[in-house]
Amino acid sequence: MDPAKPETIFFKRSHFATRLPVDALYSPSHYWLTREADGGWRVGFSKFAVRMLGDLVDQSFEVPVGAAIQPGKILGWIEGFKAISDIYGVVDGTFQGGNPALKGRLEQINDDPYGAGWLYRAAGEPDAGCMPAQDYANLLNATIDRMLAQQKDSPPPTEP
Repeated sequence: MDPAKPETIFFKRSHFATRLPVDALYSPSHYWLTREADGGWRVGFSKFAVRMLGDLVDQSFEVPVGAAIQPGKILGWIEGFKAISDIYGVVDGTFQGGNPALKGRLEQINDDPYGAGWLYRAAGEPDAGCMPAQDYANLLNATIDRMLAQQKDSPPPTEP
């Protein structure tokens, strides 16, 4: 195995496939977190979240570096062609700033969500609801089951 590439779990379901890095934690709200050498956390959207947003067009953080954050606190927003979403805290601690490499290059979030496309850094403790990769794969299965059931139960579109 290449030591430069983290170990992953392959996940495929319906029309969605991804590789989940096993050294990351995952939140129920589809963020990932990895511990950095300085003890802080690098946080980004999971590939599933990115797929739901579509191609990204704009993003901003509304909290200053050094601000106290908590899981569920709105830190900023991101706009994609499919949806606009708030960016939430998944760490109880301090906001350490957004990814400066994303300025004008939001496609990195779509192209490399678990690498160069990370969103922000934070110091502190991850949300208690965060889980390892295999548990997140189970959550994805349940989420996709619900989405497929909703599609099946919704009436077909009517012709104008």
